[in-house]
Amino acid sequence: MDNQTYALINASRTGDVDQLKKLLQDNPDLNAQDEKGYSPLIIAAYNNQYEAVKLLVDSGAAVNAQDFGGNTALMGVSFKGYRDIAELLISHGADLNLQHGNGGTALMFAAMFGRNELVSLLLSHGADKTILDSRGLSVFDLAAQQGNEAGIALLEQDDVNHNAS
Repeated sequence: MDNQTYALINASRTGDVDQLKKLLQDNPDLNAQDEKGYSPLIIAAYNNQYEAVKLLVDSGAAVNAQDFGGNTALMGVSFKGYRDIAELLISHGADLNLQHGNGGTALMFAAMFGRNELVSLLLSHGADKTILDSRGLSVFDLAAQQGNEAGIALLEQDDVNHNAS
């Protein structure tokens, strides 16, 4: 990893927006990746650095960039429970239904980790509940495995809402 990428990723991790603005003046590769495939956007999102995420997406960072495991910024914030960043990513075109290397989606992460506010948000934006992971498990299966009864109720309510319309 070159020095510019290292500096960009570090500033993204810590949310140092002033440093990011300085680095952006040199037109760096906003989608450069570290040794795990993390882009500055993925790092900023995962570390709950809203202003850094906003600056990066407004500057042209690829919102659907995937790390070497296939994880996206939206998947990371769905796992962590950062609704404000999820909303920002979705408003900038994040693909709700991208699957990582094992077939998991942002909705699956949210349901597995009890991030039910994110489950609601993703469903309200049309996340696909029918996708199966590489083991053939659905978001319902994953929520049930984790005992996320509230998440299952949200998923079932979404079915009722769609069938009523």
